[in-house]
Amino acid sequence: MNSSIGAELLIGPPVAPSFSLTDHHGRPVTEADYRGRFLLVYFGFTHCRVVCPRTLTRLSGVLDDLGTAARMIQPLYITVDPERDTPEVMRAFLEDRFPAFLGLTGSLERVAAAKMEFRVFAERRSDPLDGDGYAVPHSATTFLVGPDGAFRAYFPETLDREAVGQRLRAQIESAGVVP
Repeated sequence: MNSSIGAELLIGPPVAPSFSLTDHHGRPVTEADYRGRFLLVYFGFTHCRVVCPRTLTRLSGVLDDLGTAARMIQPLYITVDPERDTPEVMRAFLEDRFPAFLGLTGSLERVAAAKMEFRVFAERRSDPLDGDGYAVPHSATTFLVGPDGAFRAYFPETLDREAVGQRLRAQIESAGVVP
């Protein structure tokens, strides 16, 4: 990997995360369904008041900035709150505000397995400001999986839109993928 892309490159043998979830159209999907495209993966939940909307807005802007190169990327929003985030809820949340993203959900066990594959922290906690009485604080990292299914990079919440865009473009170019 090109070390000039940034410190967030993953070093070591390629690790290929796997998952078996349901997309926001109700279709079962696995990581294999996206081979040949980059996956831009963010874990969150639809009731998140600040971090998730801010991150999805930033990532949507990055995809807009990439122009035709964005066609090589499938953005995924995987819930950490499958009890509330049904396919219908995910679809309603994403289609109007973040239409580039495909929402993924599933049983508690399948979502827990996906979180483990990506090493994502999320834990349900009491929140009196939420209508249901709880929130799900979680890791705020965006992951990039290559067209071969292996992790390529991660983007911490602290990276701005321009930095994420430059690093995504560099990853697409280094993979020799042509939009």
